[in-house]
Amino acid sequence: MHKPLTMPAKAYARRRKQLMRIAGDDAILILPAAPERVRSRDTHYPYRQDSDLLYLTGFPEPEAVLVLVPGRAHGETVLFCRERDQDREGWDGPRFGTEGAVEAFGLDDAYPITDLDDILPGLLEGRSRVYYHFGRDAEFDLKLIGWVNRVRAMMKMGNKPPHEFLELGHLLDELRLFKDRDELRFMQRAADISVAAHEAAMRAVRPGMHEYELQAELERVFRANDAVPAYGSIVGAGGNGCVLHYVANNGPVHDGDLVLIDAGAEYRGYAADITRTFPANGRFGKEQRILHDLVCAAQAAALAQARPGTPYQAGHDAAVETLTEGLLQHGLLKGKLAKNIADGGYKRFYRHKTGHWIGIDVHDVGEYRIDGESRLLEPGMVFTIEPGLYIAPDDTSVAAKWRGIGIRIEDDVLVTKDGHKVLTDGLARSADEVEAFMAQARVGE
Repeated sequence: MHKPLTMPAKAYARRRKQLMRIAGDDAILILPAAPERVRSRDTHYPYRQDSDLLYLTGFPEPEAVLVLVPGRAHGETVLFCRERDQDREGWDGPRFGTEGAVEAFGLDDAYPITDLDDILPGLLEGRSRVYYHFGRDAEFDLKLIGWVNRVRAMMKMGNKPPHEFLELGHLLDELRLFKDRDELRFMQRAADISVAAHEAAMRAVRPGMHEYELQAELERVFRANDAVPAYGSIVGAGGNGCVLHYVANNGPVHDGDLVLIDAGAEYRGYAADITRTFPANGRFGKEQRILHDLVCAAQAAALAQARPGTPYQAGHDAAVETLTEGLLQHGLLKGKLAKNIADGGYKRFYRHKTGHWIGIDVHDVGEYRIDGESRLLEPGMVFTIEPGLYIAPDDTSVAAKWRGIGIRIEDDVLVTKDGHKVLTDGLARSADEVEAFMAQARVGE
């Protein structure tokens, strides 16, 4: 698609500096790499680095620990990692090793991971606060307690052990919520690859095929552009589109079905997340189009709230009001608008929120509420807007013509200083745009 993107070493250094400045000079921050996970017996899942370590270093290997020691004269940024090992590298591929890691990732120092036990207590000494993700990795929690106890045992010799243990997420999540210029290049690339993948699926769909064949179209485009799925791709035809986290993807695609695809690429650690719903035969049925138009209108209403100074919650409220109004108008709900919203009557057909933060994690870190109030949007935040409607195939409380229709429309949205930018805007969205794209694809054949 384009030439590969690289994250400049100075971008990582800037983030580490920022984090250490907030943590303060008497703090120490400890970030272990993600453990490898066994898939079955002696095979592993594809390795994915811990998101925080990725954000601060870009270091891709397991068995590593990043230690940040603000103000330390001998170097503030220390990485413990695996040493070079010719035999193991013959099996598993090259490693950076300690020297390679310092050079490639702009660190002050690196030590063999096997020396962690000997060196870390000395780094803890004289620091009053430890920032760490407690409770994520029970084994590492115990190691950390052991190191602190070793420093405590030496108190008679005048050593000062840390006395405050703080959740690293309080500092780091807030930093990660605001995407820097470099991150936005990666997120736009993930979005572009995802748009191309959804287009490939829309071009390929035919009644009579299976959901997994469409999944293959999508994921071929991901891999062809050096990306991987950011999460398990959802491809639901007909009634399967009503299952929010449907991942079996093994059902048939019938003539007259809508196909709901919720899938996004992860490029170099950064995720995109797109949903589109389109007709298997290229033409929306009457009821399908009515509900699709309604979800589109709800998305537009939410998007109108995506600007600085507006509460995050305002987008969801706008989508709910639009959807509820439409459901009343078409007889799927009865009664008054205000009462249906207050009582949550609409939740039978719309069970989820209208979006989430997105970045290195698909459901990215960051608070949605501050002091009990929905937080205000600020430039640099990126989130999804994804209203939907799901009428279960067996819902006898509504007319038969509506049953089994599941629709969601989702895009990735960056808050800018004067409004917003839709990163995934290149993909057909409205019923007219979708039909036109599919018709053109068929002509092209």
